[in-house]
Amino acid sequence: MTDLKISVVIPYRRRAANLRLALTALAAQTLGADEFEVVIGVLDDGPEYLDVIAEFTGRLDVVSVVSMRPWQVGLARNLAMRQAAGEVIVLMDADMVLPPRCLAQLWEQHFAYGQNICLVGQMIDYDNNTGDVTAVDVLPFEHYHKLLTDLQDTGTGGLDPRMTARHVIPWSFAWTALIALPRALAEDFDPHFHGYGVEDLEWAYRITRTGTPIVMGRDFFGVHLPHVRDVAANRRTEAPNYRYFLNKWPGNDVELACAFGDFEANQRYSEFRRLAGGLTVVHATVAGRSELVAGVPAGSTGVLPPQATGVRTLPLAGLALPFPDAAIDRCRAHDAVHELPEPYRGKILAELRRVERPA
Repeated sequence: MTDLKISVVIPYRRRAANLRLALTALAAQTLGADEFEVVIGVLDDGPEYLDVIAEFTGRLDVVSVVSMRPWQVGLARNLAMRQAAGEVIVLMDADMVLPPRCLAQLWEQHFAYGQNICLVGQMIDYDNNTGDVTAVDVLPFEHYHKLLTDLQDTGTGGLDPRMTARHVIPWSFAWTALIALPRALAEDFDPHFHGYGVEDLEWAYRITRTGTPIVMGRDFFGVHLPHVRDVAANRRTEAPNYRYFLNKWPGNDVELACAFGDFEANQRYSEFRRLAGGLTVVHATVAGRSELVAGVPAGSTGVLPPQATGVRTLPLAGLALPFPDAAIDRCRAHDAVHELPEPYRGKILAELRRVERPA
């Protein structure tokens, strides 16, 4: 068995100022420097990375896994995780700063006895991608050190809204900016996600399918550092990423997250299962043209003509569909859709309009 307790895995590209703060916090951990390592998946051709890493020579055990491939956050994590040697992997973004007792407490309270859990860390000062950030003021490490030390003494309260939200979809709040699990349970990230978002949710979905409980870490947290952000650009990649997720794992939980986002999906899950959990989407080819019917009660017959071929039934009501815009020749809603209350009825009808090809 390895002597290393923890491998901190960080994906990196062109955020030198934030990485310097993140590594400074790791160098200040009370866990012994010989008990953890930092493994960084680097997809970057700039000189700043080596300048930052050189500052921590003799202070941190840093393993750099470097590739010149185009940026893809899942790929960067995969490259780093495959070189990790610790019993526990802490997935952490380069924009997170941890309090000094974080890794020691993480090990002692959650993993020292071989517990098989996936622990989701709190992200303090994260605004959930609600606005653009065009410029960032880099504050000194002492600012974050004092804030985090105080929070370790006083507790974080409700500073991360995921800790107090309704949580019935296990994978939905497992954002990989800060998360920990045994290395033996860690899965690769799917490399088919591109740009911003969703790759972590799909990863957590697969972790859940192994039977590993996903636990919200009320004593496991860090401060999220600001960085430049373009919300519109993020949304342009997030939407097709959600559709890829839904196509890979069709089901009511994924459908709700695609349609409403993680917080509202958890709030609506029980109601939606009661109202529409038995509805399906039927997709087929009829006379050479693609056809889709949403909101079909499971087991219904006669929704497509007898000559339909390639019939595929998806366990979805139709709130979200795993198809690109204007991809289906003809779309229609089953009568059961019109019996649903808002906002479910409106969401399904809007999604049918999105995927139907103009006449």
